Amino acid sequence: MDFELTKEQAMIQKMVRDFAQETIKPRAVEIDKQAAFPLDIFEKMGELGILGIPFPEEYGGSGGDTLSYAIAVEEVAKVCGSTGLSFAATVSLGASPIYYFGTEEQKETFLMPMAEGKALGSFGLTEPNAGSDAGGTKTTATEDGDDFIINGEKCFITNASYAKTIIVTAVTGKNDKGKNIISAIIVPTDSDGLTITSDYDKMGVRGSDTAEIVLNDVRVPKNNLLGDPQKGFNQFLYTLDGGRISIASLGLGIAQASLDKALSYAKERKQFGKPIADFQAIQFKLADMAMEVELARNIVYKAAWLKDNDKPFSKEAAYAKLYATETAFRAANQAVQIHGGYGYMREYEVERYLRDAKLLEIGEGTSEVQRMVIARQLGC
Repeated sequence: MDFELTKEQAMIQKMVRDFAQETIKPRAVEIDKQAAFPLDIFEKMGELGILGIPFPEEYGGSGGDTLSYAIAVEEVAKVCGSTGLSFAATVSLGASPIYYFGTEEQKETFLMPMAEGKALGSFGLTEPNAGSDAGGTKTTATEDGDDFIINGEKCFITNASYAKTIIVTAVTGKNDKGKNIISAIIVPTDSDGLTITSDYDKMGVRGSDTAEIVLNDVRVPKNNLLGDPQKGFNQFLYTLDGGRISIASLGLGIAQASLDKALSYAKERKQFGKPIADFQAIQFKLADMAMEVELARNIVYKAAWLKDNDKPFSKEAAYAKLYATETAFRAANQAVQIHGGYGYMREYEVERYLRDAKLLEIGEGTSEVQRMVIARQLGC
């Protein structure tokens, strides 16, 4: 097995790392404090081709692979979880479903602007009464001539306030067994009857836009139906599998940042006449953090490699999402502990890592859902 990055992957890693350190990091504290979406940063990311990393050049992308994209998310997340989350959401949830299941017309109309960095995307799945139970979707899309008329409500939707399109899941009918057919439909955000509000006051990832969506007789062409209407549910399950790799990468970045901060502080902070890094209690914490970060990186990269090589990756994506996000929370928590009272203060940043990491154990399928997915893959 070759664990070395290819020349292209290493170049992408360096490019994104340099951009993150020079452009995003100096503003990370303020982005969180002001809960301000950094639109200008995303415009710059688009110009550099970062938003199009995993898409072919023919659709405006950079021609990279899933692993390159995962590495990019990791590098952004190291400095700002908010920017990392919105980056992951626009690529994995807003653009990828169109790339995998869209028609050529849909790819040209909706995917290319996102891959070229000229637009952001969003994915509207979660509802007030349908989160982990995606099959409980209540939003409906009724046929009316050449159009769908969509009614429903979505909540906790990332990027919706700044996206040009939202892929909305809706019930479009019943199958032979009487169960709901859930389809995915591309809805432009300037559609009549679509209301988007962003009033959530969040604990973490405060600079990532999170919105509530109300669809009141929103009319869109049937041509905006994404993929096979009979396979809509399976299509967005595949989308979520890919999204789990990106959220795992986000967790990996936060975990690495937590380790880096804790290690640096432990070497500088002196107690009882010597650096606290000399005390075995601190050394063991750092050793455990380093081990878990490395293990998380291995499973995240493996899941991405499997996807790139057209191999089954659902189980490994769940492994990665579960382990990397829980590692992020543990690492951030230990980083706060190692910093002591200073870790509780904004200026030392590790408290932000802890707040940001908590969301990762909830979004894109809770830790409990990941364990359910893994158990089913085991035949339970």
